Amino acid sequence: MIEIAGTQYAVDDPVILIGGGIVVLILLLLFLSLRASQRSARMAEPLARQMAHLGQHVQALGQGQEQLRGGLQHVSDTQANAQVQVIQTVESRLSSVQQQMNDRLADNAMKSARALAEMQERMKESLHGSSKQTATSLTQLQERLSAIDKAQDNITKLSGDVLTLQDILSNKQTRGAFGEIQLNDIVSKALPSDSFKLQATLSNGRRADCLIHLPNPPGPIVIDSKFPLEAYEALIGSGNDAELKAAVQMFRSTVRKHINDIAEKYILDGETADGALMFLPSEAVYAELHAKFPELVQESFSKRVWIVSPTTCMATLNTMRAILKDARMREQAGAIRKELGLLHKDVERLGDRVANLDRHFGQAAKDISDIKISADKAGRRAQRLDNFDFEELAPDNQPGVVPLARTEG
Repeated sequence: MIEIAGTQYAVDDPVILIGGGIVVLILLLLFLSLRASQRSARMAEPLARQMAHLGQHVQALGQGQEQLRGGLQHVSDTQANAQVQVIQTVESRLSSVQQQMNDRLADNAMKSARALAEMQERMKESLHGSSKQTATSLTQLQERLSAIDKAQDNITKLSGDVLTLQDILSNKQTRGAFGEIQLNDIVSKALPSDSFKLQATLSNGRRADCLIHLPNPPGPIVIDSKFPLEAYEALIGSGNDAELKAAVQMFRSTVRKHINDIAEKYILDGETADGALMFLPSEAVYAELHAKFPELVQESFSKRVWIVSPTTCMATLNTMRAILKDARMREQAGAIRKELGLLHKDVERLGDRVANLDRHFGQAAKDISDIKISADKAGRRAQRLDNFDFEELAPDNQPGVVPLARTEG
């Protein structure tokens, strides 16, 4: 038992334990304050006063149970109030934190929704662009496939045309017709329609593929189409020396026969020119002939048979066109001179008439000038008469005045 201020307390009384704890705490604080006072000289005095003040409080606490109980009750109330304040503060902070978290969650939700909407829009645009590009690519692919189909159709048609051309060239008659058609096309493009005749019959009964009406000299000249295709194919398709030799002999004999036939059939004295043209409708055959058979070319020159290809035939026909134009100009020279003479007379007559008209204009100008002079004179006289003032008549007996006598009638 402990007696404090006349009141006894048990040792295990909570009040005594709390009070003892407080005293021990105060002493501990005092000890710590003393140690702190050693570290800081400036804080020593305030801490000493505080310790003295605390000592006084301890003494006052020890003086009365009621004061201690009241102090403990006050401490308890203070702690309760502090706990309530802490709880309220914590609740307020928790509500504030919760509100902030809710706001942040709402903001994050809005941002997520916005980002999701933007992503959906981008994906939609991307898918739309991809679908558009895909549609464009498919359209272009379809167009290209259509072009490929057309090209395939053209290739198929061309293959058929090539086969048809091979069929045409494999037959001598159709091959001759092919050369004649090509010759007709070239001649009709190069010359006027009245300057040539196709399939013209000569006086010896021979029919030429084309007869060009050139003036004398040289006179009408014949163009005949020849196509030694079989000999040429044998020449380029020979696989050994024996075949090559046979093909060369065949080609030489075929071309020589064509040259002789043209020289005999289409060069007629007094009717045609002293030469003729042999038309080869293939540039390859023409090149092969001039490259490997120059003796045949010389032989054709000696027989006055000029071998031409489509290209050289066009050049030759253009030269003939110039000759025809010059001949027609010479034919029209007399008429032109006559027309020039008449034109000269017309010009002289026109000069005479212009001179006469000039004289008439000169005379008219002179007459107009004279009329203007007369008009000016008449105008001046009229002006003088208009400005003339008549004086008063003097008496009859006034000397110097001649009296007016009435004439007896």
